[in-house]
Order: sequence, then C-alpha cells, then structure tokens
Amino acid sequence: MASRARGILLRRLADVVCLPTSRVNAFERAMTADLLVDMLREAEPAERKKVARRLGAMPEVPASLARFLLRDEIDVAEELLINAAHLSDADLLDCARMTGLEHRRLIALRRGVSEVVCDVLIEFGEVLVLECLLKNEDARFSTGGVEAMVALTRGDSRLTSTLLKRPELRPAHAYMLFWWADADARNAILRRFAVSREILQEAASDIFAMAAEENWQDPISRKALQFIERRQRSRDARADETSKSLEDAVTAAQHGLTPQAVEEISYLSGLKPMTGARIFTDPGGEPIAVLCKATGLPKQAIRALWRGLERPESDGQGGMSPALERVMVIHDMIAVDRAQTVLRYWNWSMTSTLTPALLRAVREGDEDASGEYSDPEWATMLTLSKDFGR
Repeated sequence: MASRARGILLRRLADVVCLPTSRVNAFERAMTADLLVDMLREAEPAERKKVARRLGAMPEVPASLARFLLRDEIDVAEELLINAAHLSDADLLDCARMTGLEHRRLIALRRGVSEVVCDVLIEFGEVLVLECLLKNEDARFSTGGVEAMVALTRGDSRLTSTLLKRPELRPAHAYMLFWWADADARNAILRRFAVSREILQEAASDIFAMAAEENWQDPISRKALQFIERRQRSRDARADETSKSLEDAVTAAQHGLTPQAVEEISYLSGLKPMTGARIFTDPGGEPIAVLCKATGLPKQAIRALWRGLERPESDGQGGMSPALERVMVIHDMIAVDRAQTVLRYWNWSMTSTLTPALLRAVREGDEDASGEYSDPEWATMLTLSKDFGR
C-alpha cells in the first residue's frame, strides 16, 4: 500500500519547486529538486505521474527533475512533453536519445521544435515521428535536416507529399526528390518549383556580352550564365558544322536509343551525358517531356524517344498508354522557360549540390532499381553514368 505521508511529501516538495522566485531562490529550488528526484526513483508510477502533471504547469522545470521524468515511461513523460511549454533543447535531446519512439513522437508534436531537435529526431528515421514533425507547422528544419528528409523519402513515399508542403524545401531538394517521386508528387514539383528565370536574365543581360568578349574563359561565370541564359541547346553544337541537328538525332533515335544516341542528344541539348542518362532511364518518363519542351521539340519527339526506348505507346485497346499520356500532359502543362529551369537544375545540381546523404540515396536507388529497366535502358545508364558522383 502506498504511504499517505509519502504522497503528501511528494506533493509538498513539488509545490516548493513550483514556488515563484520571490519565494525561493535558485539554490533552494535545486536542493528541493534533488531531493524530489531521489524520492521519485523509488516511487510508484502513479506518484511520478502526479508530480509530472504538477510540474507541467511550471514556467521552468529544474533540469535534473525534467531529465529524470522525461526518461520515465510514456505515461509519466507525456505529462511534461504535452504540457510543459518551456523544456530546454538539452532536455528534449536527452529524452529523444535515451527513450523510445512514442517519446520522440510527442517531442515532434510540440510547439516550436528547434532545428537541432528536429535534426536528432530525423536521425532515427522513424516514419511515424517524421510524419508528425513534417505536419508540425511550428517545427523548424535546418538545411541539413531537409536534405536528410529528402533522402529518407526514397525509402518511404508516405513522407513525400507532406515534405513538399514544407516552406524550407528548396528547388535543389525538390528536383532531386523528383527522381524517386510518384506521378502526383512529380506533378506537384513541376507546378511549384518550375519557376521563370526572367529576373535573373534581366540582372545579367549585359554580362553575356562581356563573357563572350572574354571567349567564355572563366568557368565559374560560364557555368552560372549557362543556367541563366534563354538558349537551351548547346552553343558548341551550333558552331560545329559536323553535328546533327537535335531534331535529326531524335528522329534517328526512334529506331533504337543507344548509349551513343543518348550521348549525342544530351550534347545537342546542352546537357551532361550523366543528366541525359538519368532522363532516358527514368521509369516514369516525365523528364523526357521536360527535355522536349525545354529544347523546343514537339510532342512527336516524345513519341520518337518513347519508341526508341521500346516502351508501349498503346493501351492495347486503341488508345494511348497511360504512361505516355501522362508525359504528353506534362509537355502541355509546363512553359518553355520553366522547363528549362527544371532541366538546368537537373544538369547543375546533380554534381553541384549533392550532399553525402542525397548522393547515397541516389546511388542506392540506382542499385535497387536495376531490375526496373529494360536491357537497353540499363546499358545506357551504366555506360553514361559510370563517373557519377566522382
């Protein structure tokens, strides 16, 4: 039987800890908290829960007491995690690391979860916790936290739609996530992040002439201006009289999209071979629509490339295959300038902005997806992407 005296004493000690600073100084509060922790170690769960409930209304809980109760079983800890408004990041981090999933879920639901606490919660990779965190409008994500979340979406698509609504998500993140997103998420990415570069083109309008006078010798400015400029097709290809036109290369590719054909189309489109390989081995096909729209190619070019990849054009009942129809809709939906933004982000960010977590996600995904591609598609990916990530 629980001692009546012990119950009253625990309540009195909790009352002392809760006294305002005008009644008790910091040392007296700390001494009382230490005594209370020592008693609670041997107390019943119901008694610990009562103390936690009492302390949850305090503006500040002494650190030793907060950590002890936050490490307790969930029925006790939730009294603080739900009700205590001013738990420190240090206390929450200790709780996240030393307890279990349900504790972390309640931390993720708290108002104003800081960047550092979000980062630690993300490290555990628990979908239930991550969903709560993403839906928490008061949670703050660091850049590293967002990148880690993007990488985690590769393993669980349930996180994707919620992550796409976060204000911290940037184009570089979204365009990397695009490669393993489903059709609906891809549509959302293209609608939200396919922005115009008009303001950049106005800002840099006079610099193109300067760079041309210098023969484009500065690699840093050349790379940035290639992202900004209106021209999508390769400048070098236009000056090379022996090169095919992009239209001719696409027409020829309908008879078989070989690695050499992909490399030529990539060159003519102003893309790195690695980017072209990823576009043409993508199972969904939406990147082909983006490529064609950005380079001024009509819908017939999509059909030619589709045929070259040996993908079905018909649904077997006289209509267009659902996948091809979806790609055609993307071509209609996206404007030329915005398609160029997407294409250049892919071409630029594939090597410029990959973090270790995102690079790992891409590599692991390519290994896992090897069975999803036909032999010609996979041969193209292996041939043209062998230097990926170096």
